Amino acid sequence: MRYTITGTEDIPFRNKAFYCVGTGRMGLALQRRYIEQLRLVQEYIGFEHIRGHGLFCDDMAIYHEYEENGVTRSEYNWTYLDMVMDSYKELHIRPFLELGFMPSALASGTQTVFYWKGNVTPPKSYEKWAALVQATLRHLIGRYGREEVVSWPVEVWNEPNLPVFWKDSDMQEYFRLYDVTSRAVKEVDCRFKVGGPAVCGGTDKEWVRAFLSFVQEHGCPLDFVSRHHYTTEVPAPDGHYGYPKLHAKEDCFAQLEPTRGIVDSFDAFRGMDIHVTEFNTSYIPNAPVHDTNLNAAYIALMLASFGDNHESYSYWTFGDIFEEFGVPFTPFHGGFGLVTDGLIPKPTFWTFAFYKKLSAGFRKCVLRTPECIVVQCDMPEEEDGVYYKGIAWNVDADFSGKTLGIELVLPPASAGSDGNVLLTELVDEDVCNPLRLWHDMGEHANPSEEELSVLRMGARPLVTTTRCADTVALSLKENAVCYFELKPAPIRSDRGYTYGRV
Repeated sequence: MRYTITGTEDIPFRNKAFYCVGTGRMGLALQRRYIEQLRLVQEYIGFEHIRGHGLFCDDMAIYHEYEENGVTRSEYNWTYLDMVMDSYKELHIRPFLELGFMPSALASGTQTVFYWKGNVTPPKSYEKWAALVQATLRHLIGRYGREEVVSWPVEVWNEPNLPVFWKDSDMQEYFRLYDVTSRAVKEVDCRFKVGGPAVCGGTDKEWVRAFLSFVQEHGCPLDFVSRHHYTTEVPAPDGHYGYPKLHAKEDCFAQLEPTRGIVDSFDAFRGMDIHVTEFNTSYIPNAPVHDTNLNAAYIALMLASFGDNHESYSYWTFGDIFEEFGVPFTPFHGGFGLVTDGLIPKPTFWTFAFYKKLSAGFRKCVLRTPECIVVQCDMPEEEDGVYYKGIAWNVDADFSGKTLGIELVLPPASAGSDGNVLLTELVDEDVCNPLRLWHDMGEHANPSEEELSVLRMGARPLVTTTRCADTVALSLKENAVCYFELKPAPIRSDRGYTYGRV
């Protein structure tokens, strides 16, 4: 494939890949390894917000009840909440607050979800639920400042259209929860952005339409619509794992696309922000596809156009400290995370790191195809002119082994340049594939520190440089992702130095 770029192109591209990232339940942030994984992710990618379940679950120990003179009273404990939020602040990441699940002392039933038993029943008292929400927001404001905290988006519950996450997937009961909660949030400060219904696939279209009708009819506060998106069929279980089939790459947004039209069909909500507060390929935390180069290439394809209709899209999740199905048995267990245990970046980690690189000096997008994206960037302040960056990928879900060749003819990177450097960072099945390395080393469930060191070294992109003119030629093996930049780099040798003379 050959593309000629003039530099005058201006193609829509909203790079929101690092606005938000997912996490497991909030209580996991009390673990040292969790913080180590998040620190690594922040160093290379730098997500702006983080969203997870379980803010009000019992392991966070926020909500309590006691008897006094025959009256049941509520009290709140902020000890663990402060520890979690302080850690996020230290790592320069803000919460995207998901309000859920139900504290057992406040729950109307005993139904739970996951290994860690998050209660998914409505509150036994909506008055006490609203008070809990307001007390939590006021505490956060008191600790971190009003202007800071009101900038944190607030989402009401998680996937209520699934009976495992909301008792009987009772639509009207969720609407009541949203009504009470959204008003409680706005009473604390009207500047909070609040939204829902955080639905996933299946009945998503029915729920979004009914939710917006309810909000319009009852005048509930609503600042954004939220939903989730996964791109695989129902997985085939085998032992501790599930093996799902990916949707065809051409159909990666098929389930998601109707949402924009549904929202815009309401005059009151036309153009309203849509936040995809969870997305990944598979929706289970034990799908080996998550650990593969195929996952990295598929996500690279998605990130190129995800921002067209969505204000944000939050990858689920940043790390593999995660316990929905229990504590994983091995480091490469198909977890959602960008980083697995032992601080080993998976290939998809680098997909996000590459998209973050596109933001530095970004001026405009000059090419976007199903295989690559190229942007024009300003040179650093001390230098005039522009240069070009891009990402290319080769999604090969059938593992056909076909190589994809891409040739980009670019305009001179900078006026008066007397030489360019093409820098590439390559992730593919051969040069950055820690899963294969772990397999070849024996698939040890608990690698030694020596083995972990080798795995980390094998989890780095291959960096190459080439002196060239204005043509970028890339040859991508199956499921490769390649970051590249073509930049002016005139040779300024020290007196007497001749490269290659010896």
